[in-house]
Amino acid sequence: MRLNADFSRRAVLRPGESDWLSSPESGVDRLMLDRIGDEVARATSLVRYAPGSRFSAHTHSGGEEYLVLEGTFSDESGDYPQGSYVHNPVGSEHTPRSEDGCVIFVKLHWMQPGDQKTVRLATSSTEEGWQSCGEAEWLLLHEYGAERSELLRLEAGSQAEWAPSGGGEVLVLSGDMTSRFQGRTEALSRNDWLRLPIGVGVELSTETGCRLFCKQGHLAAPPPLPSP
Repeated sequence: MRLNADFSRRAVLRPGESDWLSSPESGVDRLMLDRIGDEVARATSLVRYAPGSRFSAHTHSGGEEYLVLEGTFSDESGDYPQGSYVHNPVGSEHTPRSEDGCVIFVKLHWMQPGDQKTVRLATSSTEEGWQSCGEAEWLLLHEYGAERSELLRLEAGSQAEWAPSGGGEVLVLSGDMTSRFQGRTEALSRNDWLRLPIGVGVELSTETGCRLFCKQGHLAAPPPLPSP
């Protein structure tokens, strides 16, 4: 499967305009944002767990990075409520589940082999680590080489310039956002996703205020594709 697989092209996906697809596990559905591969793939997705559902034990040969958007996601390492950010390194294993149901944003097989740091952050309950830059506030989640995963926060009526190095992507976590680049204006809302190719900057603005997940640097030198 190849979906939004040309990283030199801009990509936009709105969950309300796309279909959720069943996974091999009952009660677990996926909305694919980009993908190269079949069941084992380099992929960016929204994943929805019905109450009481689980995924069988598996190993992430290319690592796993996720943000909990709704509900509580759980595995052997603990329970992760809405706003939790988790970075599980290459070779990590787990058996995920959700007792009450949840939705997560997850990236698989995007990590460089040397990226072996485990990160678990409760971003909804802390104000520590936020840094101001112009009208925006940034919270670094994880950094490895040229890759950076961050949260961006804009107050109502504010804007920010973002020039991601090595390509970038944005997921709207709350509020509304308008992006302007190369003469194109895009209005995005909660759970909408935008990917920018290498060398493209964007102006972000909001009327109501917004909170975004931003990642950059990962399109310049993606890791090897997973084995079939």
